[in-house]
Amino acid sequence: MERRKFLETALGLGVAAPLLPLMSAVVPMNAEQLPKGETAMSPAPERNPRLRIFITGSASGLGHLAAEALLAEGHEVVVHVRSAARQSAVADLLAQGARVTIGDLSDMAQTRRLAEDLNGIGRMDGVIHNAGVISGASLLPVNVVAPYLLTALMQRPKRLIYLSSNMHRGGKAELAGLDWSGQRVTASYSDSKLFITAFARAVARLWPDVLSNAVDPGWVPTRMGGPNAPDDLRLGHLTQEWLATSNDPEALKSGYYWHHQRIVAPIQASGDVDFQNRLIAELARFTGTALPS
Repeated sequence: MERRKFLETALGLGVAAPLLPLMSAVVPMNAEQLPKGETAMSPAPERNPRLRIFITGSASGLGHLAAEALLAEGHEVVVHVRSAARQSAVADLLAQGARVTIGDLSDMAQTRRLAEDLNGIGRMDGVIHNAGVISGASLLPVNVVAPYLLTALMQRPKRLIYLSSNMHRGGKAELAGLDWSGQRVTASYSDSKLFITAFARAVARLWPDVLSNAVDPGWVPTRMGGPNAPDDLRLGHLTQEWLATSNDPEALKSGYYWHHQRIVAPIQASGDVDFQNRLIAELARFTGTALPS
């Protein structure tokens, strides 16, 4: 699908021309531009190379590809599908040793049960919050509420990776009037990706013992991105795998926004501490679950 038509029809944003630069602009971030409180951590000591990684939305696309790559590297991978009927989509991963979990992320009760199931498996070394939708009533529940709730309820992992998008640059840092339940559509895809980028950076600030980062995978040819997306599909999931498992000093940084293993500058609103705190307070109010200190 041609890029302009894709934006107009899939996102329901009307005139797409103002958003076209958001799909391709990547702004490198210099060290002196780093927000206060976002620091690099020292390389970790040698450890067992087999890590336990959980990936949401593993039935297809980047989540499936990341799981496949991590299994090939010898890691223990816990995959996730929306329903029991979708287990066949990860049959190849299960044959390679992956474990499957089930839960509809648009349903808060099911998301809570998913967190319980994951805690029953044991602490994850890394979590890749990959699942996402591009439009519709479930946009806020899946793209923002579910990652928040899983973060709050799961045993704290060593590394957290949240899938963002360069389209977060078109998001509005406004929380008034949002229907987090998904009964009404009150936010755009760009809004949801701004929220999750701000949340990832807030977690890095609030949990200094955890590596928390946001990743822009690029516009890649997945079901969501469409067959004509121009970016490299392999690069679309490489950064998530690297941040989840690597002892490369660059991969041991926290509080950043990444694109193809490079730190780039997200929009300023995502680093606004007041906005981050208000976002977390609003999600805590809606879910009834506070983010642990």
